[in-house]
Parts: sequence; structure tokens; C-alpha cells
Amino acid sequence: MRCKSFDLFFQNFANKTKLDIILVLKDVPLSVNQIAEKLEQEQSKISHNLRKLIQCNILKVEQQGKQRIYSLNKDTVLPMLRLVEKHVKHHCPECTKELV
Repeated sequence: MRCKSFDLFFQNFANKTKLDIILVLKDVPLSVNQIAEKLEQEQSKISHNLRKLIQCNILKVEQQGKQRIYSLNKDTVLPMLRLVEKHVKHHCPECTKELV
């Protein structure tokens, strides 16, 4: 079974900037400026990628005063990341050093 939604979903994980955003939000929700600072990227580039991640419900956004705070979808994406991490630790020994 394959549909355009599958393609769009996995394209978010295949894009380095989007994956970096996902991974930086794994532990703590952040604002766009905090994400840009952590990733050493321009805020406009981060904002553009955040929009795509929100459209696919990979990220959630919450308004806190004037700031928008971004977090991972804890129901689906966080468990999926844990499963991928487990897979990598057990089946991709050349990548294990990067996870430490």
C-alpha cells in the first residue's frame, strides 16, 4: 500500500534540516529562535521547515504569549523515534558511536 501521504511523511525524515529539527525537539519543546540557535541555521529556513512538519502532524505548536512553542507529536513520532533508535543500536553497529 502506497499513497502520497506516505511519501510526504517520510520526506520529512529524509530531509536533513527537518530531521535535525525533529531530533532537537526530541527532549524539549522550543521556539523557532531557540531551534535556529541550536542548529545554527537562519530562522527563516527553520520556519519554512516547521510549516511542513506541522502540516504532517509530526510537530505540535502551542502559543505561549507572543511565542510559538514547537514540540514533537508524543503519541506517534516520539515512540517511532525510540523504535528507530533501538533498531539502529542493534542493527547498525557503524552508527552506534553517533548515538552515545
